[in-house]
Amino acid sequence: MDNVSKFKEVMGNYPTGVTVVTTVDENQTPVGLTVNSFASVSLDPLLVLWSIDKRVSSHELFTKTDKFAVNVLAAEQGDVCNLFATRGVDRFANCEWNQSEYGLPILSGTSGVFQCETFKAVDAGDHTILIGKVVDIESNNKEPLLYHKRTIGKIPREFYSK
Repeated sequence: MDNVSKFKEVMGNYPTGVTVVTTVDENQTPVGLTVNSFASVSLDPLLVLWSIDKRVSSHELFTKTDKFAVNVLAAEQGDVCNLFATRGVDRFANCEWNQSEYGLPILSGTSGVFQCETFKAVDAGDHTILIGKVVDIESNNKEPLLYHKRTIGKIPREFYSK
């Protein structure tokens, strides 16, 4: 097995949360995509990061925007995950959302939302890492949606402490 195959195997076995990152284009039309490459970076200042494939059609928009929102999907939002991972559909016409006071599209029913100002974009191979300074946080205290071994789901109840 080559290193790329091994890399995909090991990373696919590492469970991650699932997010939908959103912004607006120059006409204020909402844009979003499913992302599982999301992590915290810093507490002072509050920074988060995610990465976007350079081949994605919205790459240029996301790397040039000055703001974006990271919508952390709740366990029951597998359909939203799939919707924002599907090409050629009007994603925002097929889900509930609203526009925030920062002018960002915010999905309904999420586990939480980080609204960010773009802090830095870092070239990283076939992806760009986008770091955002968190300017607003919404917490809805819901179980998260997870991605593991190319499937989405929720954390089994027995893993939660009582």
